[in-house]
Amino acid sequence: MLHCISESVMTSYTNPREDAIVKAFMDQDFLLQNETARRLFHESAEGLPIIDFHNHLDPKAIYEDGNYRNITEAWLGGDHYKWRAMRAHGVSEALITGDGDDYEKFVAWADTVENCIGNPLYHWTHMELQRYFGIEKPLCKATAKEIWEKCNAALQTEAFSVRNLLRRMKCEVLCTTDDPLSDLQWHEKLRDEGFEILVLPTFRPEKAVGIEKEGYGAYIEELSKLTDIHIDGVQSLLLALKARLDFFIEHGCRVSDHSLENTFFVPATEQEVDALMKKRLSGHMLTEEECGKYHGYLYQQLGKLYADHDIVMQMHIGAIRNNSTRFYQRLGVDTGFDSVNDFAFAAQLSALLDGIDQQGQLPKVILYYLNTKDANMLAAMAGNFQSNEQGIRGKVQLGSAWWFGDHKHGMEYQMKCLADVGLLSTFVGMLTDSRSFLSFSRHEYFRRILCNMIGTWVENGEYPWQEAYLMQLVRCISYENSKDYFNFPAG
Repeated sequence: MLHCISESVMTSYTNPREDAIVKAFMDQDFLLQNETARRLFHESAEGLPIIDFHNHLDPKAIYEDGNYRNITEAWLGGDHYKWRAMRAHGVSEALITGDGDDYEKFVAWADTVENCIGNPLYHWTHMELQRYFGIEKPLCKATAKEIWEKCNAALQTEAFSVRNLLRRMKCEVLCTTDDPLSDLQWHEKLRDEGFEILVLPTFRPEKAVGIEKEGYGAYIEELSKLTDIHIDGVQSLLLALKARLDFFIEHGCRVSDHSLENTFFVPATEQEVDALMKKRLSGHMLTEEECGKYHGYLYQQLGKLYADHDIVMQMHIGAIRNNSTRFYQRLGVDTGFDSVNDFAFAAQLSALLDGIDQQGQLPKVILYYLNTKDANMLAAMAGNFQSNEQGIRGKVQLGSAWWFGDHKHGMEYQMKCLADVGLLSTFVGMLTDSRSFLSFSRHEYFRRILCNMIGTWVENGEYPWQEAYLMQLVRCISYENSKDYFNFPAG
């Protein structure tokens, strides 16, 4: 088993000998492998504001503007990426999600980090240490105590309150992920208070669509009570969802979100779907095909509704969740036991988008893949539905590398797939998909990778050095395209 390098070795590792052809670890030119890349990043991308149009941050925490007790709470609370790595490293669950001592949890994470070579967690961890805390040393067991103390001292200061963490990274817009039943009180409080960073809700009607899930009937009943609409079929359900979407729009909502995890489109009439919904509400389970009819009809109707209000429709496709029954029963959802699915869905997606498009009511759509086998298909699929009379650039998007693809190779692969069959220039760029207030350096990570990729094409003679255009291109993909695409309200 590898153990942490000594302080003396670490010094030579982070500060290479003068006669060695070794780049310094994560210096100002990190990931920028040629002069063009360095110019594009430092002269255009570096320091741009952040629009994070999909995350799982808690708006209540932003409103209350508190401080974390320590770096374990800030880093390890709810971060299933880290939890998976720690489990793989053999760390006891007591030091991951259990009631273990916070310092011991941090040391366990420090020991894990050193063994994360090639994993994006290594880069993310050290970018966060650098950008938020000014710590240049690599994290490992030998440095854990020093870094623990320095981070904790900073986290107790006003400068490290939740809102100031967001300000530190120049966040401009944050879109949280919210159930239609949410009263959005924390978004409203932030707006009424005049907080300068827009914190906007995202409409995610997953529980209303999930007719196959436990608790579906109870959820429909709650939705009925909240909207004062007697939901006894698909049309009354859509009326209730429209009422909640209207409420979300009043609170600045510009985007919806959907998780497509199994059969999500089977052609069906309204009458068929209505009968299936009544069947399910009466206590009967549906077949997968019947669920597909319900899913597809709702997605099409919701898509038309989104188009009416210029709401972006996000589709996250391809997760297989809660693979470990034992830990699902013990810890619940979103605890690090989800994975990449491999089901074929091209024909379903084509039929779904085409069905909405035939009515002339296709909204802006972002398609995210989890399985890399789907990347080229989705990039090509997006191109089928770009035509529009509104002049929207990149109306249907191949979304940024998501979850298990959210790393250097995955980002490069996603952007190259888009460039191969579409227009990279219209790409709306990066999002964190994160539950952490320390995750926003990932936007810098993405921008460095973008600049290096474009810089490499230029230096290979694959694209001319058109300085003004390329500087603007980087700026657009990093920031301006998303600002235009989502049409966020003025702050």
